[in-house]
Amino acid sequence: MKILIPTAKEMNLSLKPHGKCFLSEQTKIIVASLSQYSIEELADFYHISLERAEEEYIHLQQLKNGQALTYPALHLFDGLMYRNIKRSHLTEQELRYVDKHLFITSSLYGVIPVMALISPHRLDFLVKCTISGKSLKNYWRNDYDAAISDEEMILSLLSSEFETVFSKSVRDKMLRFKFLEDREGSLKVHSTISKKARGQFLTALIENQITTKEEIKQLQFAGFAFREDLSTINTYVFVKE
Repeated sequence: MKILIPTAKEMNLSLKPHGKCFLSEQTKIIVASLSQYSIEELADFYHISLERAEEEYIHLQQLKNGQALTYPALHLFDGLMYRNIKRSHLTEQELRYVDKHLFITSSLYGVIPVMALISPHRLDFLVKCTISGKSLKNYWRNDYDAAISDEEMILSLLSSEFETVFSKSVRDKMLRFKFLEDREGSLKVHSTISKKARGQFLTALIENQITTKEEIKQLQFAGFAFREDLSTINTYVFVKE
């Protein structure tokens, strides 16, 4: 079983670094392409201020030169979902579960274990980027498919921008999740609920060492419970009363 989660734009840069960065050949090609951009070009490319573009320029040059410092991905990314995942004071059993089952889909690094050491960066799949004559999604597709091709059970907590990197045959195997809130009999969903719930759901998976679909259905966490009547074979719905 593999659990797939996306990256986040927010990053915690106050962490203690873990040394220099190792890059795969695929990542080196992306870095070589992006590192040719000037600060002004990066500002236009990412639609960000010159100040932030300068920070990204420095990060890219450090990556290119092998001088970029690294941080565990699970702790570096610090979006709302990540802040709701149990990331500290994990037991040995919980750490083994995380190492075995939890993976991040990155536009710069590929499909990586959540504790992989990576460097700060802004790249994501919404950016229009051509690498070796291919879109970023097409560039990564074979590697993404290969990373989970042998898995019988794939839990996806990805948005469409990340899911569509995988080929359709792989996407068809994924089990997806929806998190709704019951407000006076009306079921509501919005990004804040979903992002927090994903993190809380992951925490429940980790703490309860969940490995089967039946165990998932029995989970109750942060006020959420499984709703069989709203779920399908490929999409499980959890509702918070």
